[in-house]
Amino acid sequence: MKPLAERIRPRNIDEYIGQTHLVGKDAILRQMIESKRVSSFILWGPPGVGKTTLAQIISEQLNRPFYTLSAVTSGVKDVREVIDKAKNNRFFDNKVPILFIDEIHRFSKSQQDSLLGAIEKGIFILIGATTENPSFEIITPLLSRCQVFVLKSLEKDDLKKLLERALTIDSELKKRKITIKEENALFRYSGGDARKLLNIIELVTNSIPDGDIEITDDLITEKLQQNFSDYDKNGELHYDIISAFIKSIRGSDPDAAIYWLARMIAGGEDPKFIARRLIISAAEDIGLANPNALLLANSCFEALQKIGWPEGRIILAETTIYLAASQKSNSAYLAIDKALDFVKSSGNLPVPLSLRNAPTRLMKELGYGENYRYSHDYKNHFAKQDFLPNEAESMKFWEIQGSPQEKKMGEWLNFLWEDRYKV
Repeated sequence: MKPLAERIRPRNIDEYIGQTHLVGKDAILRQMIESKRVSSFILWGPPGVGKTTLAQIISEQLNRPFYTLSAVTSGVKDVREVIDKAKNNRFFDNKVPILFIDEIHRFSKSQQDSLLGAIEKGIFILIGATTENPSFEIITPLLSRCQVFVLKSLEKDDLKKLLERALTIDSELKKRKITIKEENALFRYSGGDARKLLNIIELVTNSIPDGDIEITDDLITEKLQQNFSDYDKNGELHYDIISAFIKSIRGSDPDAAIYWLARMIAGGEDPKFIARRLIISAAEDIGLANPNALLLANSCFEALQKIGWPEGRIILAETTIYLAASQKSNSAYLAIDKALDFVKSSGNLPVPLSLRNAPTRLMKELGYGENYRYSHDYKNHFAKQDFLPNEAESMKFWEIQGSPQEKKMGEWLNFLWEDRYKV
């Protein structure tokens, strides 16, 4: 018997649950389907949110041939075979087929390169599915030929609709009287993953062969035989543990940070995901208190790509301890957010004439670049002048914090600007 997730898989866009920003009324993918005009794109989102289902629905509703490859098991040879098949099956007005590649981020550069010519020539329309950030995992030439659509974890209301659909249309579940008394544990363990929700329902019903079933939080927890200490890199704990990891670094506790790092490594987390979060932490939480932290975090990411696993765990550990033990400052983080808030409220203030470029005679006549003072021509490479629009002259975006590094910066700036940047 097919799994429950396959038995109730939606067959058209109206049966599809979730992702209303893409398939709701007047949304971009719905418009593509209704206009029957579709171009290559990549679906990026966590597991179990309907990427494969959406690709199949598009193919079916557009009545196009549908080829599918899994990047886990396919190579360049498989891609070429599909390209040849698509070429050979094209006659006159035959519709361009769709090639769906699951886990496309697992394709190597050469495998991704092999797709470019076929997309360019219109041999097929590519729909890729990935759980990883395409900016990091998909080569630039391929990204330039595809739109990227972001899919989100299912909301609680989406999960409720999916649960109701399963209980009312599945022929097997309809044979039982299933009552949902409590749903918190069911949705918590599902973690916004439709497939996981349906698998849990199937597991529970199969474990109780006869009689009525009353779904409660205790029943779900008992049947799953797991607790919150289990690591699931595709579920809620994935986000809880990375949150604990970053907060431990921010809180200057190397022991705790290493513990959470070990939890992620033991759970099979993608090392590059961890390394990217370390780069963010270095900029957000350590910042100008120790600018070397960002350099080290970036080197960690690059070294991981060169060294691989399992030795990469040592590189992650070194960087984690360094960041956690480093002095902290979030002044740059606060400064850019404060500046962005000001920009939103003040609009596009004009650039002062003295700061404008003047490549033409007309611009010079209009005063562009007039009275600008070239800093390097003056003592200490500094010439006091206005760099902000008039309406922003009183604004102070960067507040110097108490680390020795920032205090040193502040002292120098105060010397130049005569106490404008007070520590």
